[in-house]
Amino acid sequence: MALSEQSGRKERRRAERRARKELKQKERGKSRSLGRIRKPLPYIVGILLLGAAAYWAYHQWGAGLPGEFVPSMGNRHITPSAIGVNIYNSEPPTSGSHLPSIANWGIHENPIPKELQIHNLEDGGVVVQYNCPQGEEGCRTLVEKLAQIIRRYDHAILAPYPGMSQRIALTAWTRIDKFDEFDEKRIVRFIEAYMGLDHHSPR
Repeated sequence: MALSEQSGRKERRRAERRARKELKQKERGKSRSLGRIRKPLPYIVGILLLGAAAYWAYHQWGAGLPGEFVPSMGNRHITPSAIGVNIYNSEPPTSGSHLPSIANWGIHENPIPKELQIHNLEDGGVVVQYNCPQGEEGCRTLVEKLAQIIRRYDHAILAPYPGMSQRIALTAWTRIDKFDEFDEKRIVRFIEAYMGLDHHSPR
């Protein structure tokens, strides 16, 4: 009887030791898991803070630039069969689906399809467009003044854009400025702010 009780006590002690050991192992496992979580936490916080700072800096930078910001509609390539069916968030457009080719830089006598001129903007170009009756004396004078500016730059375009709400429109990638009265300083400032900024990104 005494041996049996002694043996039972030994078994209980062994069971208690096993239980304590298992409990310690579980606690160590939890500590390791918490450590793994805690280690990358400062990096995650740092990345979030950097992202917030970059976002703030971008908007501060953009606030002092000419024209208005227009949210990007992406840069997907389309085929010529899709010309005329795309909807854009500005008039003239400043981003969005476009053809794989670009329009020739320089002076154009005819309107340029939206889907073509957008690629010029993506390539760092600036497009200056006007809406006035061809043949009208005031229109001829306006076009000549605009052409004199465009000839100074290798990544700029001048073209008519019938039907837009104002007489003159300046577009770059996600930027637009529209007005009625010729203003050389305003046009030059816009061109020199945005020309040459490439906007290609993964599609």
